[in-house]
Amino acid sequence: MKTKTNFRWIICALLFFATTVNYLDRQVLSLTWKDFISPEFNWTDNDYGTITATFSIIYAICNLFAGKFIDKLGTKKGYLWAIFIWSLGACLHAACGVGTEWLKAAGFLGMMGITASVWLFLACRAVLALGEAGNFPAAIKVTAEYFPKKDRAFATSIFNSGSSVGALAAPLSIPIIAKFWGWEMAFIVIGALGFVWMGFWVWLYRKPAENPRVSPEELKYINQDEGAEPAAAEPAKEEKKISYAKAFSLRQTWALVFGRFLTDGVWWFFLFWTPGYLSDQFGYKSDTLEGMTLIFVLYAIVTIISILLCKIPTYMVDRRGMNAYEGRMVAMFIFACFPLLALGAQPLGVYGSSLPPVVPAAEGPEAFTNLPMFFAALGVASLIGLACAGHQAWSANVYSVVGDMFPKSTIGTLTGIAQFAAGCGSFMVNKCAGKLFTYAAEQGDAFSFCGYTGKPAGYMILFSYCAVAYIIGWCFMKGLVPKYRKVEL
Repeated sequence: MKTKTNFRWIICALLFFATTVNYLDRQVLSLTWKDFISPEFNWTDNDYGTITATFSIIYAICNLFAGKFIDKLGTKKGYLWAIFIWSLGACLHAACGVGTEWLKAAGFLGMMGITASVWLFLACRAVLALGEAGNFPAAIKVTAEYFPKKDRAFATSIFNSGSSVGALAAPLSIPIIAKFWGWEMAFIVIGALGFVWMGFWVWLYRKPAENPRVSPEELKYINQDEGAEPAAAEPAKEEKKISYAKAFSLRQTWALVFGRFLTDGVWWFFLFWTPGYLSDQFGYKSDTLEGMTLIFVLYAIVTIISILLCKIPTYMVDRRGMNAYEGRMVAMFIFACFPLLALGAQPLGVYGSSLPPVVPAAEGPEAFTNLPMFFAALGVASLIGLACAGHQAWSANVYSVVGDMFPKSTIGTLTGIAQFAAGCGSFMVNKCAGKLFTYAAEQGDAFSFCGYTGKPAGYMILFSYCAVAYIIGWCFMKGLVPKYRKVEL
C-alpha cells in the first residue's frame, strides 16, 4: 500500500526559494546605493526615498490587479509570468549606468527636478514591481491549495522566511559582487536566479488532485477542512469569483487592509534603510566585514525567531482548543509587541557610535578595530532584527487570515487587495523617510526630537512609528472582526 507522501513541503520549498529570490532582487539596490551608486550619480536621501517610494506605490497598484490575474490564469502560469517579469526588471538595472551616460550626452541632465539616473532606476523598479506583485498572491493561493487551515500559518511562515533568508544572503554576496565586478553585475547575477527557478516550477507543480507525486493519503490530509474525501475524478465545479465591489463591502476585507497598510511600511523601511543607517550612524559600509556581519546577524534573528513565533497559532488551536481565527489573533497581539523594541535602537546607536576603541585603530586588526562600538551596533541590529521577526510572524498570519475567512477561489484577489494596502503604506513611509532625513540633515541642530538633533532625530521619529504601528493595526483588525466569520459567496 502506498504510504502518505509529504510532497506539499516540496511545493512549500519552491515558494520559499521564489520569495528568497524576490527579496534578493529588492536588496541589490539597498546594499549598493549608499556606497556604490550614490557616489557615481550624486544621489541624496530624498532621491533614494523617491525611488523606493515609487517602487512601493507601483507595487501596490500592480498588486490590486495581480491577485485577479493569478485567480484567472491559475497559479502555475501566473507564477511563471510574474517571476519572468521581475527577473527581467532586475537585470535591466545594470543598463542604467550606460543609459545615464547616453542621456547626459544628449543633454538630459535632469527632468522635472529629478536627475536622469533616478528616472532610469525608476523605470527599472517599475518593471520589477510589476513582476514581484504576483509573488505573494500566487504563493498564498498555492498554500491554500496544498495545506489545511491549521498548517497554513506555519507553511506561510516557512515560505515567507524566504524574505529574511534573501535579506540574509544579500549582504554576504551583493556587496562583494559590486566591489569586485561592479554594481551592474550584482543586478545581473542576482536577477538571473529567477530564470533558474522557473525550470523547477514547470517540472514540479500541479494542483494536488492532479499531481502524481501526491498520494491519496496526503490528498485527504490536505483537504481535511472540506469534511469529505476528495474526489479527484469528479468534474471540476466552476469556482465562484468575488468582485471588488463585493470585497470592499466586507468588514473582513477592511481588517486585512488596515492590518497591512499600517504595518508593512515598517518592514520596507528596515529593509531599504538599515544598511544606510548603519553607514550613517557607525560608519560601517555595506562592503566592510562589520557591515556584512551586522546585516547577516539581523536577518538571522528575523529568520529563526519568526519561524518559531509562527508555531504559536498552531499551539492555540491544537492545545488550547481555539478556532483558527481566535488563536491567530492572540498570537498576532504577541507579535505586535516585538516591534516596541525598536524604540531602543536609536538611543543605543547614538551611545554606541560615541564609544572610543579599547586600543588605537592603528594597533588593531583591519576589521573590528573598535569593539565597543561594534557590539553596540550589534545590539542595534539585534533590536531591529527582533522587531522585524515580529513583523514577519505578523505578516504570515495576516496572509493566513485570508485563507481562514475567504473561499479559495477568492484568495488571489483578496491577497492582491491586502498587498495594495501594504504598498500604499510602504510608499508613505519610504517617501517620508527620504524627505525627512534630507531635511533633518540640512537643518542640523535646529531640528530636534526626543533629545536628538539633525538626522538622528529623523531616525528616532521613524523608529517610534515602527514601534507602535502593529499595536494600532491589531486594534483595527480586532475591532472590525471581533469573532471568526466565514465569507459566503
